[in-house]
Amino acid sequence: MTAIPSKSRSLILPAIASLIALAILIGLGTWQLQRKAWKENLIQQIEARAYGEPGALLPESEWAVWRADQDEFRKVRVTGTFLHDLEAPVYGLAPGSRQGAPLQGYYIITPLRLATGRIVMVNRGFVPTDLKNPATRPQSQLDGEVTVTGLVRAPEARTLFTPNDDPGKNLWFARNPQAIAQARGIEGVAPFLIDADATPNPGGWPRGGQTQLTLPNNHLQYAVTWFGIALTLVAVFVAFAWRRVQPS
Repeated sequence: MTAIPSKSRSLILPAIASLIALAILIGLGTWQLQRKAWKENLIQQIEARAYGEPGALLPESEWAVWRADQDEFRKVRVTGTFLHDLEAPVYGLAPGSRQGAPLQGYYIITPLRLATGRIVMVNRGFVPTDLKNPATRPQSQLDGEVTVTGLVRAPEARTLFTPNDDPGKNLWFARNPQAIAQARGIEGVAPFLIDADATPNPGGWPRGGQTQLTLPNNHLQYAVTWFGIALTLVAVFVAFAWRRVQPS
């Protein structure tokens, strides 16, 4: 059996480390390309559904099979009665600035009872922290039948960094209609919610129209960066290996 030259043996560990790093870099670049395709599809959905004349909600008979990829961001108009005593404030940030930082406050999620008795959760919009208590904005508590125009939205996904909700204190950190409904004892709730448009509410709050419709799409740039680093790694290793195996 031919012995492996000592100089070649000295390349084994650097080669293994380089291959692992190369696999990670290629994986990151590929992931960014997948994210690019996902983002472009999402942008197409928004452009196709969020503008123009509002339509009707998905029929209640189809709520059980509702899918975000088929219905989210669609502009709709719905009529019902707000159940203000069951509103849920969800902590969040809104565009704008207060001392150079985004506005901190709450998105007001209010059940809207339809004529059929079923419920759709409506994100009426944002209020700053000092207006969390509905008693500070009595004009916003609309009585009787109301008509809401807005966009169908999927429940907000929780992440590892999302704090736990505190239903006992009516404090929420994710806009999830089913979770809120279950904690508040509300039945017959749609699996989606509606983000109300920017139509002003009496008193100015909550402030609707908070849906972000312009999405950045820099994933191709990120992918090129990762693949570029991968090529640089290959070039550096080849140069290193060439110098290592050259005769002294």
